[in-house]
Amino acid sequence: MPESEALHRRNLADFCCSALRNMTQSVDGWRVAVAAVAGLVAVPLFVIISSLLKPTQGIFDHLVENVLPGILTNTAWLVLGVSLGTLLLGVSLGWLTGVCDFFGRKTFSWALLLPLAMPTYVLAFIYLGLFDFSGPAQTAFRAHFPQSGFSFPDIRSTAGVIVVMILALYPYVYMFARSAFMTQGKSSMEAARTLGLTPTETFFKVCLPLARPWIAGGLMLVVMETLADFGAVSIFNFDTFTTAIYKAWFGFFSITAAAQLSSVLVFIVSLVIILEQLSRRRMRYTQGGGLGLETSRIKLVGGFNWAAFLFSLSVLLAGFVLPCIQLLSWTVEVFHLEFGSRYFWLVGKTLFLASITALVICSVAIVLAYAKRRHKDHYTSGLTRMATLGYALPGTILAVGIFIPVAKLDRVIVHWLNSFFGCEASTFLQGTLIILFTAYLVRFMITGFNPIDSATQRITPSIDEASRLMGVRGFSLLRRIHIPMLRNGLLTALILVFIEVMKEMPITLMTRPFGWDTLAVKIFELTSEGEWERSALPALALLLAGLVPVILLMRKSEK
Repeated sequence: MPESEALHRRNLADFCCSALRNMTQSVDGWRVAVAAVAGLVAVPLFVIISSLLKPTQGIFDHLVENVLPGILTNTAWLVLGVSLGTLLLGVSLGWLTGVCDFFGRKTFSWALLLPLAMPTYVLAFIYLGLFDFSGPAQTAFRAHFPQSGFSFPDIRSTAGVIVVMILALYPYVYMFARSAFMTQGKSSMEAARTLGLTPTETFFKVCLPLARPWIAGGLMLVVMETLADFGAVSIFNFDTFTTAIYKAWFGFFSITAAAQLSSVLVFIVSLVIILEQLSRRRMRYTQGGGLGLETSRIKLVGGFNWAAFLFSLSVLLAGFVLPCIQLLSWTVEVFHLEFGSRYFWLVGKTLFLASITALVICSVAIVLAYAKRRHKDHYTSGLTRMATLGYALPGTILAVGIFIPVAKLDRVIVHWLNSFFGCEASTFLQGTLIILFTAYLVRFMITGFNPIDSATQRITPSIDEASRLMGVRGFSLLRRIHIPMLRNGLLTALILVFIEVMKEMPITLMTRPFGWDTLAVKIFELTSEGEWERSALPALALLLAGLVPVILLMRKSEK
């Protein structure tokens, strides 16, 4: 018995050591890093959804009875109108520049993407300043045609905010549609013509159905941006979920009511994500040869040629050229009054936040992409997807979801410091840049991850195998081999994150420390007071900062 018992204990010890060794091998530092980022994204989601389990307060009851029906209706009309408008503009312009040939096509093919550099809230206050009753357009019309009896449509309306957001967001659908039409190949079009279909019938019966999955992907991006928008709807005083969340927090001073409103929007966003995934289930990445030769394009002649030119020119003028001219005009008028040393601080803080966030996000994205490449299991893949879900959450929701746990953690830390060290501190984390950087990290992780992950997938496994044979492995392999080969993807990720952070308004507005105003916050403060002309200077600075990277990316994509 003693010998058998000793043998049993020895076998049990060997089994435990083997299990511990296997666990140590499966749970390495890369997996832990991915799990930490995924957990950081899961915290605000859990906080927002769990707020529904708390007893409702009087403020939330008031919001449900008097505010929720209105914001549901406004949000539904906004999503429907913007979706239809961007679908019409994006698909038609994508077809014209991708398949047809007309006067100015080469210029329009890249110029129609320029509105991507224009923040939605900037376009909103420009059009309000231009076409409001006291704006230059209506004032000039009344002066020249006093007896016409014509009345301008009210720009401060549901239709007004929909039109502005269509002009700002149509490039998302345009990019996807143009790419889809150009990669379909000419064989399908030639087969349709052989069957006797006209170009119009070929478009509706062959090309458009083939491009549907790509168009749906671009349209879902538009829907997500519409649901997350805060700047444009607040400038138009058009109440949606994002403005209601902001008012519940900063108007009623109820973070719980803001969280409960956010939970409703989380369910709506989740439904959109599910629909987007279902639309991609049957997507097939087949390609029958690109257009290749210019002779394969449909040559538009006569009236069709000039109609295509005027249509493309009108969209470009309305979405980019006219707003830029108005911004320059207002800036010239107020430059001598507005410009001062404080603008250097605004620009400096904006560039600092965008630069540090871009560096941090891209560093974390490299770790995520390498961990995904190193461990090709469902566990790591699922955690990676979880870590990049933050972009699906509007900025107002993220601000609420991160502020609540940070405030609770702050109270614990302060109590611990007071108890053990006698420090008379009232706050430790609140009022610092930690909350702001955390919200940026969660929100824009996918913006930095996608380009780096795409570049990582282009590195062949044989390079890793050769490096390991030479004794280069782990972090050394990432630092000495992968990062130099990721230069182009890393540069793209840095530029994209930099642009997104510079334009971000709700997160910065709701979580910034005292004194950390940025260009976006300055625009919000001035437009809230109706100071359109004074808003032009920070808006022009934002536009120029975003325009240069957009042009660089377009030139790179064309090559």
